[in-house]
Amino acid sequence: MNKAMRNPYIYALFVIPALVLFVLFFIYPLINAVYYSLTNWNGVSDHLKFWGFKNYTKALTDDTFWNAVKNNGYFILFSCFIQVPIIVICSLMIANVKRFKSLYKTAVFMPTVMSTAVIGILWGFIYNYDVGLFNKILGFFGVEAVDWLGDPKFAMLSILITNGWQWTGFYIIMVLAAILSIPKDLDEAAEIDGATGYQRAMKITMPLIMPVVSVVIMLSIAGAMKAADIIIVMTKGGPAGSTDVMATYMIKYAITNFKYGYGNAISVIIFVFTMILTVLYQVLIARRSERIEY
Repeated sequence: MNKAMRNPYIYALFVIPALVLFVLFFIYPLINAVYYSLTNWNGVSDHLKFWGFKNYTKALTDDTFWNAVKNNGYFILFSCFIQVPIIVICSLMIANVKRFKSLYKTAVFMPTVMSTAVIGILWGFIYNYDVGLFNKILGFFGVEAVDWLGDPKFAMLSILITNGWQWTGFYIIMVLAAILSIPKDLDEAAEIDGATGYQRAMKITMPLIMPVVSVVIMLSIAGAMKAADIIIVMTKGGPAGSTDVMATYMIKYAITNFKYGYGNAISVIIFVFTMILTVLYQVLIARRSERIEY
């Protein structure tokens, strides 16, 4: 076995299949997208004209597109500053319960396994102006009903809450697994030394689960950049484009109008924006880690 593992061809046997799949299903489609983004291809005809960067110029000078970018930013901010703290708090609470821990884990994970279409319809009823749960609660306290999905002031917030409800359980399970993998000796020793529950959570648990929390934040950013399905189900980008994100903008203004060259340009822009955000986040985290180690 030692002789075999020193043979580089053995490693190639394991790497090549994954590399072939990576090239076929990521690199090749990405190159195709870049190529077609420089044309006026309509997605049907074999005849296309090279346009250069006209599609990119059109997107980057379109106010509607930048409104979609802003909405993607709302997804990122909501995920990082509201959803992630809730995930960590819920994970700490579930980790410290003595009974029915499996029940709580199953309950928070249930929305993740449900179809986005089902969740969108379910929350559509909750937000309904006439019979929705939220408006019934507001009416009980004498507050006027709100058109949650029809008013541009509330539509985006409603989408964010629904999307957060769907995916929070998935990330809670990840963080909870990290918490439960921490040796109990550390927590018990701190408790013997007189540390409170809050001090143990802040000084022991949080530093040890930060790598997993970092992954959760990265996944949240990536998910925020490709968000589309929940919006299509609930508002279709309305009212008046107030809930459009880059992916729904691409579908609405490019794909459905047979402007596939333009659609490919937008997909490339989404990819570039996502890479920039991911690299910036990694650099900031790496620098912080270096300062802590120093």
